[in-house]
Amino acid sequence: MTLSFFDQFMSPTLFGIPLIALALFLPWVLFPTPSSRWLNNRLLGLQGWSIGRFTQQLLLPLNLGGHKWAVILTSLMLFLITTNMLGLLPYTYTPTTQLSLNLGLAVPLWLATVIIGMRN
Repeated sequence: MTLSFFDQFMSPTLFGIPLIALALFLPWVLFPTPSSRWLNNRLLGLQGWSIGRFTQQLLLPLNLGGHKWAVILTSLMLFLITTNMLGLLPYTYTPTTQLSLNLGLAVPLWLATVIIGMRN
């Protein structure tokens, strides 16, 4: 099989569908759209169950004082999942490989825990 220099830039396909289209469409499925059926939507039910399960597992070893961190830690988890899904796109890298993003997320959270710990 002979290959040219530019075959490496071809989009891989699965069943005739370019995988770049699937990788771009998949994160948009995770964000809910407003509808009149908020409680009956299967996708919203699955999202609510997974976020509730994550929060339950996260807060299991913590006392009631630590439960106020649930919202910020759950939103941080969702942010990291969506940014790491960008790594599924061909010829891209995830933003979490940059030290500036990691320090930008870590330093305020670390400082908040230290200040709240000193205050209490």
